Amino acid sequence: MPRRLYSCTPSRLNSWLDCRRRYRFAYLDRPAPPKGPPWAHNSVGASVHNALAAWWREPYERRTPMTAAILVSNGWIAEGFRDQEQSLAWRDRARDMVSAYVATLDAADEPVGVERTVATRTAVIAVSGRIDRLDRRGDELVVVDYKTGRRPPGPDEARSSLALAIYAVASSRVLRRSCHRVELHHLPSGQVAEWEHTDETLARHIGRAEQIAEEASAADEAYRERLPASGRRRPPGEPVPGVVVPPEVDALFPPSPGPICSYCDFRRHCPEGQVAAPDRSPWDGLATPEPAV
Repeated sequence: MPRRLYSCTPSRLNSWLDCRRRYRFAYLDRPAPPKGPPWAHNSVGASVHNALAAWWREPYERRTPMTAAILVSNGWIAEGFRDQEQSLAWRDRARDMVSAYVATLDAADEPVGVERTVATRTAVIAVSGRIDRLDRRGDELVVVDYKTGRRPPGPDEARSSLALAIYAVASSRVLRRSCHRVELHHLPSGQVAEWEHTDETLARHIGRAEQIAEEASAADEAYRERLPASGRRRPPGEPVPGVVVPPEVDALFPPSPGPICSYCDFRRHCPEGQVAAPDRSPWDGLATPEPAV
């Protein structure tokens, strides 16, 4: 029988690397454990990404910094903030960073894709993902990923990013044009972290993705063999039981306790994570100092 490909996204692969228990909660347990409250820093990131995508969809004559600021305001996501005052302060900061960023762009330089989904296959995986922006520079494609976190990323982060490498390979195969350059655009600082891959380094990333997929796929199969009914569809009104995972299966998905556990969506369901790192308020992931109102 032909081997079944492991269908995944870069996020799924990275979840397996970061914490196998969180991977199980997110991708296998059905019903999935309830998540915690939304995070304010995720709201900022989503608002900025949405505004930039919408800006490129505007007619050329409307691609101005003012339009970018308006798009941030119109699509602002106010979840996770301490109060309305904090939300409005961060909305204004996001308006400023997005309008300053688009002022550095050539509005006439149409991207190849914005929020574009690309996919590729190997003998092991069928992987797909969505790119923030795909540029054409000369004869080459360039993968652009927006960042809004506290710290500007460096070239090592662009070089080591599994997701960016997968996007580059998938873009090249889908559009039949060379793609080796990947960039992280940090909007708060205006800095760009870039890396120029070779065919060999991209191949190593794909090999790494296949190795992760083989490990995760084996654990997935063991899980499904022991919990075959956990994900079945239930008639309306039928109670949904919790997922009881046998110890030998749970051992395949150990936690990876550490400081990041403070920001895990499934923290309340993980005793090891609660011990490893303190509770955080939904707005604690925002950069400091906080902007003035």
